[in-house]
Amino acid sequence: MNLYGHQLVAHVTKEILTSQRGIYPRHFGLIFTSLSDWETLLDRVLSRQLLFREEPRQRFSSLPLEHRTFFLEYPFYNLMEFKYYRHAQSIFGSSDYAQIGDSA
Repeated sequence: MNLYGHQLVAHVTKEILTSQRGIYPRHFGLIFTSLSDWETLLDRVLSRQLLFREEPRQRFSSLPLEHRTFFLEYPFYNLMEFKYYRHAQSIFGSSDYAQIGDSA
C-alpha cells in the first residue's frame, strides 16, 4: 500500500489472532508535517465510515508535545496511528514527559 509515499506492507494470515488490550506497544505510526494533510486523511476516514480504534483527539494541550491523533485497526488487529505535532521538535524530543504512553 502506498501511504503518503511510504510503503506499508500487511500480510493476510489464517492464524487465530487476538486484539491487544491497549494501543501500546504494537502499532505503526505516521506523523504528518502539515495539519491540513492530517485533516484531509481524517476527512477521508470519516467519509468512508471506517471504524476508529481511538477516536480523533488532541493530546497534551498547551504542552510542547501537543498533538492530534487517531488510531485505526484493521481485521488482523494491526493498529495504525496518524498524528500531527503542533511543535515539530517534539516528534523525537519528548522523552522528558512521563505522560507519553498509556497506563496499561
